[in-house]
Amino acid sequence: MTTTDQQSLGSPFSAASTAEDVMAGIDLSGRTAVVTGGYSGLGLATTRAMAAAGARVIVPARRPGVARAALKGLDGCEVIPMDLTDLGSVRVAGARISESLDRIDFLMALAGVMATPELRIGPGGWESQLTANHFGHFTLACEVYLLLVAGGARVVVNSSAGHTLTDIRWNDPHFRTGYDKWLAYGQAKTANALFAVHLDALGRDDGIRAFALHPGKIITGLQREMSLQEQIDRGWVDEHGNVVGAGFKTPSQGAATGLWAATSPLLADRGGIYLEDCDVARVSAPGEPMDDGGVREYAIAPESAARLWDLSVAATGAAPVLR
Repeated sequence: MTTTDQQSLGSPFSAASTAEDVMAGIDLSGRTAVVTGGYSGLGLATTRAMAAAGARVIVPARRPGVARAALKGLDGCEVIPMDLTDLGSVRVAGARISESLDRIDFLMALAGVMATPELRIGPGGWESQLTANHFGHFTLACEVYLLLVAGGARVVVNSSAGHTLTDIRWNDPHFRTGYDKWLAYGQAKTANALFAVHLDALGRDDGIRAFALHPGKIITGLQREMSLQEQIDRGWVDEHGNVVGAGFKTPSQGAATGLWAATSPLLADRGGIYLEDCDVARVSAPGEPMDDGGVREYAIAPESAARLWDLSVAATGAAPVLR
């Protein structure tokens, strides 16, 4: 994958497209998806769309009771307990998935946290946003790698325009010299993009293709750590919590790019690329405003992706079983 691959494919969809638009006429009968975060926000919209198309959907959830209530009445959906910040929990969930499935066709890594207060977790004292957004998904993908091979899976990872805030802080990824909740979020979203780049490089000969994406600006549970006043000051919502910011999407519109990544024939024989608005994103220049779209070159650099992969293996002890 090179920056020259970050060129529009002329998709028939756009920023305004919904999950229903993207999935119209698509039949996923007999196929299986694992959707993290699949019980709220755009994750719930993704689960609903895939289930409606006939897929069996496995939803790992930190709050399984809440997840089951949210998914009540949806055919073909199963909730299993999993906390992305607890790698032991992720391994147990991976083992359970491996015992119950013989293949995974789609791994949708959609769960995440944003701008959380400083929290260190695990024996290494890891920064929690990097752990929840990246290490947890990295470990899950390694645990179920052979199922991804069996399904010739597409792996879809939600990054964000927030990746433009910072590259990986290679000398201090866990913010031991001082915490900044937004830089921690930006680093985690860069990690999401780089994870997809290297997973695609490792997995393509096994039939796995991976994509990272910016789903768009959406008010969902992701903002739960932000006060109402902070969201008002940023111009996102009014004093009643109603969305007033320009360019915000509905959850269905936010789910559209991930569903397009999972199902579009335009992406056959492609991977390791960064998507937005149901198309391939352009490479953006350093210092360019976040809201102008695109992906920073550092978030798709193969050398950095390999470096992050090695860091992740060392930190988590996880690694895919390569054939």
